[in-house]
Amino acid sequence: MNYRRLIHNLLMLALLAGAAIACTKVPGDGIDTDKPDDPYADWGRKSGAAYVFDGSVIPEILLTVRESEWNRMLKEFDRDPATNEHFCASVAFKKGEEVTRIDSIAFRLRGNTSRRRPEGWSGQMHQKDNSDWHHFHMGMNFRYYKKDIRHTVHGQRKLHLKYFKEDPSYAREIYCFDLFRRFGVWTAPMDIYCRLRIHVEGDANPAYYGVYQMIEPYDADYVKVREDQFGGNDGFLWKCRYGASLNSVYASFGYDGGQGQYSNCVYELKTSTEEFDAAKEQLKDFILKLTGKTGESFDTWISTHCDVELLLRTYAVTTATGMWDDYWNNSNNFYIYFDAKDKLDYKFYLLPYDYDNTLGTSGDCGVQKDSGRHSPLSWGKPENVLISKIIEIPRYRQMYIDALKELADPANSLFYHTASMSRIRSWQAKVASYVKNDTGEDCEIKDRPASWSNHQEYRLLTNDSNNNFFMVKESVIEKL
Repeated sequence: MNYRRLIHNLLMLALLAGAAIACTKVPGDGIDTDKPDDPYADWGRKSGAAYVFDGSVIPEILLTVRESEWNRMLKEFDRDPATNEHFCASVAFKKGEEVTRIDSIAFRLRGNTSRRRPEGWSGQMHQKDNSDWHHFHMGMNFRYYKKDIRHTVHGQRKLHLKYFKEDPSYAREIYCFDLFRRFGVWTAPMDIYCRLRIHVEGDANPAYYGVYQMIEPYDADYVKVREDQFGGNDGFLWKCRYGASLNSVYASFGYDGGQGQYSNCVYELKTSTEEFDAAKEQLKDFILKLTGKTGESFDTWISTHCDVELLLRTYAVTTATGMWDDYWNNSNNFYIYFDAKDKLDYKFYLLPYDYDNTLGTSGDCGVQKDSGRHSPLSWGKPENVLISKIIEIPRYRQMYIDALKELADPANSLFYHTASMSRIRSWQAKVASYVKNDTGEDCEIKDRPASWSNHQEYRLLTNDSNNNFFMVKESVIEKL
C-alpha cells in the first residue's frame, strides 16, 4: 500500500471537506452578478481571473460526486458519448493556503474525438474502491444551479479541465498559449497546470487523476475580462467547428440553448443567444463580403473591420507552432468575436483554440504533410480566404513575415529554441512529481509526439537541428 498517498488523500479530504451536494436550479440567493448594476461585476471578471490563473501556485481541485450521480453520468455516456448533460457535484479549490468550497456545481464531459468514459467500460457502473479510472476532459460551471457570488472562485464562474491527451511532453498547449500572450496576442485564453482528484461518495479515498491543464473558457466572462481591449463587451461570440471555412453562407448555424439542443453545428453562437437571428445575419454578411470583395475594395473593408495586425500575429504563432488542425488548413478549431452587434459596423477577431496537436504532433491533412517544414506562407487551403486573401496584399504579407521573424529572433526569447526549451524544462520540472496518477495513464513525461503523429522524429528538447522542432521551424522562417 502507498501509505504516503493514503495519508495525503486523507489530509486533502479533511482540508477540503464541507461542500454539500444539493443541486436544484434556484434564483440567485446572494449578489447576482448577472445584474448590470452589480458593483461586484468588474471584480468578479477581472481580479477573479487574475487570481485563478496565477501560475505561481498549482491549484488542487477536489470534485465530490454522489455515487448515484456518477452512475447517471456513466449511463448517459453509454447512451450518447457526445452528451451535453450536466451532472451535480461539489468542488473544493485549493490554491496555496486558501480553500474555496462550492456546493451544487455542475460538471459535464467535454471533447470531440477525445471524449472518454471516466470509469470502466460500457454498461459497467461504479466499482467501489476498485475502479478502473480513465482520464477525460471536463467543464465545470459553478453557477449552473445557483447564480450568486458564492458560487464562483473569486468571481470565476466556469473552468475547463483537459488531460494531456496524447501529449507525453505535458507542455504543448501550455507552451502555445503562453507564447501567444508573450507575443501580445491578448485574445488567447489564460491557462495553467492544476491537480485533480475525484471522490465518488462511499469510496474510502478520492481518485487522484493527476496533472491537468486548467483553461479559461470562451464565454461572456472571457469577453468582459478583456472589455478594455475590445472596447466593450456587447458583441457576438461564435464557436467554429470542423467545416467553418468562412467561405459559404450555407453552413449550419445554431446556438447553445443551455442543454446543447441547438449546438454541434458548424457555427454556434455562445453569447446573446436571444439575438441569434441578428448574429447570424451579421456573420453571413461578413462571409459574403470576405469572399466577394477584391482588390482595393477588399483592402479597405478588411482594414476597417478587422485588427489585421493582431490577426497576423495570431497566425504567426499558429504556423510557427505547427498548428495544422486550424482555420486555414482544416477549417477547424477557432472562435470568432464581433465587438458590436450592428450588422455592418464592428471589428472581427479570430480567437485561438485547441493547440494540443502542435510542436511536431501532426497528421496528413489539408495541404499539410510536415508541420515543421511546411512554409507559413502557404499554410492552408487557398479557398479559406481570411488569411490567403489578406497576405496577397503586399504590406500585410510583409507584416506577417516580420511577425514570424520576430518570433524566431534569438534576441526576443520567444520561439527561439534555447528560450523555448528552457521554458518547457521548467514547466516539466514543476509538475513531474505529480504526474503519476490512479488512472495508470500518462504517468510519465516523455519527449516525443503523439503515437499517431505522421512525423515521429520530432523532439522538443534535443540539440539536433534535424529533429528539434524549434530548430527546424527556425530554418524555415529564416528563408522567408
